[in-house]
Amino acid sequence: MATELTAQPSGDSKRIPSVAILVAISSLSPFAMNIYLPSMDGMMKAFEASAGDIQLTMAFYFIAIAVGQIILGPISDQYGRRPVVVAGMFLFVIGSTLCLLAPTVEFLIGARIIQAFGGGAGLVLARAMVRDVYGREQAASMIGYVTMGMAVAPTIGPAIGGFLDEQYGWQGGFILMLVFGIGVAIFSWTHLPETIHNKAPVSVKKIGNSYYLLCREKMFWAFSAVAVFMAWLYFAYLGGAPFVAVSSFGLTAKEIGLYLMVVSLGYILGNYITGRIAARVGIIRMIAGGAVIGFFGVSLLLAGTLTDSLNGPLFFLPMFFIGLGNGISLPSAQSGAVSVRPELAGTAAGLVSFFQVGVGAVVSSLVAYMISAGVAGGDEMSMILVMFVGGVGGIISVAAVYAGEKQQNEFANT
Repeated sequence: MATELTAQPSGDSKRIPSVAILVAISSLSPFAMNIYLPSMDGMMKAFEASAGDIQLTMAFYFIAIAVGQIILGPISDQYGRRPVVVAGMFLFVIGSTLCLLAPTVEFLIGARIIQAFGGGAGLVLARAMVRDVYGREQAASMIGYVTMGMAVAPTIGPAIGGFLDEQYGWQGGFILMLVFGIGVAIFSWTHLPETIHNKAPVSVKKIGNSYYLLCREKMFWAFSAVAVFMAWLYFAYLGGAPFVAVSSFGLTAKEIGLYLMVVSLGYILGNYITGRIAARVGIIRMIAGGAVIGFFGVSLLLAGTLTDSLNGPLFFLPMFFIGLGNGISLPSAQSGAVSVRPELAGTAAGLVSFFQVGVGAVVSSLVAYMISAGVAGGDEMSMILVMFVGGVGGIISVAAVYAGEKQQNEFANT
């Protein structure tokens, strides 16, 4: 794969960011999201906290990313991508440092909010930077390549986190986050180019108008719904899998870390498929295929639970298909959403991420609550029921995309 993105022929002189730097800035947030999952049980003991309390370190992380996206997207449309991303990377370093110093779970939650707000800048703006230099169909392919590379960090993160937890306790993973964050902050400061040049002063009125224009677009809502429901599956899994793996299957932190790699491997494969064929097949078919594959993964989990045939490995194996479905559908859904109004690509990317991560915070917390409260037995069924709702929502959203696209084509042909 080439290390430089090649822009479409255009009349300006946009500088094109390398794939390496796009992967680096977009990897921080998912890396910090995943690496400490195997340590959750140990953190409960270290802070003398409940599962619900520890889950808040993830829920508020999601909320901070969501709020950050809705603010950072429009600011980057008007101030530029580079200054927003660089500031975010250094803010991530500050948050990671505070996580290591946390004396209480409440302090840790606050530090995670700072960490998430900073890391979220790269997560959303990497996609906007790709859209700055590509058309809709090719942007989906390039986002697929970028997210495939981005997925490497969260793929190995849980395994590394499980090993570091056994050796150094819960703080081991946070030390690695800090080191990674410092490296990416320096790399972005020295190598990240600007991809937009038509900037205007920031104003509350203009930001509000940007969101108003986006919210009037039916296709933006359709594409966003697909992205939200596909992410729903993943966040529901994150909210329950670490606790279920310990309580129902007796897995260790190291084993959980290794099994958590399954979903990321599926995601990487899905991103690779997207990068290879999305520009040729089209984003609508990619979205539909990914949603069906994701629903198939949830169905496998449900069937395994109903037949009482799940064990440790079989509990994680269906997540490969959910990761695969996400890898195939999400880049195309995101590309579709940010292409509805290309001049508002940063705003659109931020709003989609706000919806995804905001819903993710609710879903992951709901799963943790259902497990701790014994809803639907308080085991894996609690998690699977929530995932099933997300799978159905994804299929319905795909139908909305098809209907909207058909209506647009009919209007264009009249």
